[in-house]
Amino acid sequence: MTRPFRIALISPKGPLYRRKGGIFRKSLRYMPLTLPTLAALIPDEMNAEVVCIDEGIDDVDLNLNVDLVGITVITGTAPRAYELAAEFRSRGKTVVLGGPHVTLVPEDAQPHADSIVVGYAEDEWPRLLTDFQLNQLQPRYTQSANLDLAGRPLPDRSVLPEQRFLTADVFEATRGCIHDCSFCVVPSAWGRKPLQKPVDEIVADIRHRNAKRAIFIDLNIIADRTYAAQLFEALIPLRIQWYGLATTLLCEDVTLLDLAAKSGCRGLLMGLESIRRENLEQSKKRFNHPDGYGRVVELLHERQIALQGCFVFGMDHDTPAVFRETAEMAVDIGIDLPRFAIVTPFPGTGLYRQLDQQGRLLTRDWSLYDGQHVVFQPAQLEVDELLHGNEAAWKYAYSWRNIAARLRQTAAPWYVAMSTNLGYRYYAHRLSRFYTCDWMSRVNPLHSLLPTAAVPPVDVVSNGGGS
Repeated sequence: MTRPFRIALISPKGPLYRRKGGIFRKSLRYMPLTLPTLAALIPDEMNAEVVCIDEGIDDVDLNLNVDLVGITVITGTAPRAYELAAEFRSRGKTVVLGGPHVTLVPEDAQPHADSIVVGYAEDEWPRLLTDFQLNQLQPRYTQSANLDLAGRPLPDRSVLPEQRFLTADVFEATRGCIHDCSFCVVPSAWGRKPLQKPVDEIVADIRHRNAKRAIFIDLNIIADRTYAAQLFEALIPLRIQWYGLATTLLCEDVTLLDLAAKSGCRGLLMGLESIRRENLEQSKKRFNHPDGYGRVVELLHERQIALQGCFVFGMDHDTPAVFRETAEMAVDIGIDLPRFAIVTPFPGTGLYRQLDQQGRLLTRDWSLYDGQHVVFQPAQLEVDELLHGNEAAWKYAYSWRNIAARLRQTAAPWYVAMSTNLGYRYYAHRLSRFYTCDWMSRVNPLHSLLPTAAVPPVDVVSNGGGS
């Protein structure tokens, strides 16, 4: 009897997750679609045995008895992915790398693998597997320009332990975004033309799951208004509650916003990014208007839609006052779940090229490109000022007093609001434990010689309790 073709698919994680239990509790983690999608794309005639490992919840066995190892890579996990690739290759395994980081900078990934996949894998992954079985594996497979998402198999969610996640009812209708924000990896990696799945196939997947609540991971579910309206209309008969990502432009189209609410939308993540108009101009996100953020919250809350509003710190027009001002505004206007990050110049983006040309990049250690480390020299802030200011914003927003204020006015069900706020409070008060490490001494060797008092945090938590 011929031995079955054995494949391992791995999603490595950075330091944030590679700890017992991770920094996030189960209440904040949903099943990722990458590995279930790749597993479903393996041709049936190959009769393959597949093992999928999400390193956020399980350890990787380096002695896996497999023929081929596929690893999906984002920038922050690239060093760990390369480490795993080296280990498996030393054991005689064929290793394939793909994912956003590989697509952004294929020349960085190529030396670490027997083959890489650049772009989306719907067509190239099956082709790669066929070539491998024929001993004709190519060093690189690149997505064609005419990729179509229609008629693809449903993600095989059985390959991951559903009980380890908040939910496996995770869906994708579109990929890509029409905008060209300078810090975003999407236009650099995949261009600005969105790809769309047929609406009836999305409905079929939801029905197959018998989902009552759904998470859409689309980067901008309203990128194409006509398509979004068709999708929302199709969701109405399903009587589900759903959560997704959109831009603030949705609140300028009340008809579409009403339709989203009618279709069951109960929560949206929006990248508000900054309270400084100059930052938004520079980053090509001119459609955001800081003086209108309060109205965005009002419009959403009137329709019982909660908002997770995301801000980034460290843009060129940020000064030491920005942390307190942003955190206070987020609390005052009633954002249901504020989120803060340090702007990160991911390789391949316009922001990366700008900072590289200006000589402002401090490191190319990809493990630090995670949205919480400072990897470049800010224009008007010191490195440690930005690091501590971000942490202080988290602590202010998730003080007991400010959590209580949010819970009194949130549009989310009380139990959802309570669990998510407590989850983010847990996160906020542990940022330094997971991120500071010896990073400062690597940026500036003198830093490790300084007493703690020489590097004071920005004081924005005086009104709150204790990210």
